[in-house]
Amino acid sequence: MDAKQIIAKRVALELKNGELVNLGIGLPTMVADYLPEGVEVILQSENGMIGMGHIVSGPHNRNFTNAGGTSVTILPHGACFDSAFSFCLIRGGHVDGTVLGTLEVDQHGNIANYMIPGKMVPGMGGAMDLVTGSRKVIVVTTHTDKSGNSKILKQCSLPLTGVACCDLIVTELAVIEVTPNGLKLLEIADNTTVEEVIAKTEAPLILAEPVKTFSTN
Repeated sequence: MDAKQIIAKRVALELKNGELVNLGIGLPTMVADYLPEGVEVILQSENGMIGMGHIVSGPHNRNFTNAGGTSVTILPHGACFDSAFSFCLIRGGHVDGTVLGTLEVDQHGNIANYMIPGKMVPGMGGAMDLVTGSRKVIVVTTHTDKSGNSKILKQCSLPLTGVACCDLIVTELAVIEVTPNGLKLLEIADNTTVEEVIAKTEAPLILAEPVKTFSTN
């Protein structure tokens, strides 16, 4: 498995039967492919769908797309509606959880995921609504950027999407909970060590007792 697959598979274990969950653009959409057998999660896409299924590449109906414009299936109980109704669900507090990618996340639970100053911004999308309207916010990201710099920081440097909004951070190396006392390392991947995770994390980490492991296969 590559890093994104490892992250998506681990995040899927966080989702509970009967929950209404929003999957953000990019990596989060992969979570739909790793839901455990027997767990029925109702997936929502902010462009106007409940009951979103898997990403499809073969013959398909182009009327059904996720928020990133990628074609998806729709389940038998699914429904489509306009953006106004979709955001009523989000802003009204009806979404149990959201999974969002990020550029940066920090020890205070702040996230920055919508722009880099000086670069073209395709749009905010629903991120600001999701981080304030969802009951639980799971942030997914590779642990470091392409240059090897930590993406889990003491303080975000980019414009913020949300303040103190993140509940859980999942990377290919670790599962980290945002607590009032700081970031708590709950789990590490079975191909790394606590020492490596600490070395690759700019923000200080509180160690759970014990720190568990999760599978990368």
